[in-house]
Amino acid sequence: MRKFQIAMPMIALATMVVAGEAVAQQQPPQFPNMSFFITSTGGPKGADYGGLTGADAHCQALAEKAGAGAKTWRAYLSAQATGGATAVNARDRIGKGPWLNAAGVRIATDVADLHSAHNRIDTENGLAENGRRIPSRLFVVNQHDILTGSLEDGTAPPPDKDMTCGNWTKSGEGAAMVGHHDRMGLRDDAPSKSWNASHPSRGCSADALKSSGGAGLLYCFAAN
Repeated sequence: MRKFQIAMPMIALATMVVAGEAVAQQQPPQFPNMSFFITSTGGPKGADYGGLTGADAHCQALAEKAGAGAKTWRAYLSAQATGGATAVNARDRIGKGPWLNAAGVRIATDVADLHSAHNRIDTENGLAENGRRIPSRLFVVNQHDILTGSLEDGTAPPPDKDMTCGNWTKSGEGAAMVGHHDRMGLRDDAPSKSWNASHPSRGCSADALKSSGGAGLLYCFAAN
């Protein structure tokens, strides 16, 4: 009987240790020095993030899970001057740089470098906040279309045609400019290789974005 009484606490202790290890294993990897990432997941309503504020909140929430929540995060998205709104340029919202991915690789030194041919956004370096690669055209699941709503220089498109899914409030009809994070496309031309201005999406819903190789993902930059 005495042996049984001694064994019980040991079993309980072992159970606690195993449970503690399981909890530790469930914690996402931490990248406190990260200042750039591509979102590992999109929003629940395709391109409808509830405007720029909602998109920024999505970036912030994912950054916090990755241990980089002390920074102020902004989605690389532009807004068009429609319905009396003032145009917002993606390049003006993301800080001054430099920006590092989860692996510590410098993506760009500053805004000018980011919008030049020298930035290092590609399949290898365009990492998610969890340090994983985003599926490119070479994967069975292709998610290389990243929402930007921007022209190549990072500015908002003119207001005559919807290129931002209603300034990120539409999840049905409409279109948004997307970039190819893997710098690959159907042709060997500049738009196919553009990280931020490759082509308009086929719509604003999750299914429409998926149909051309997207998942409503965003580029996120630390603005401070």
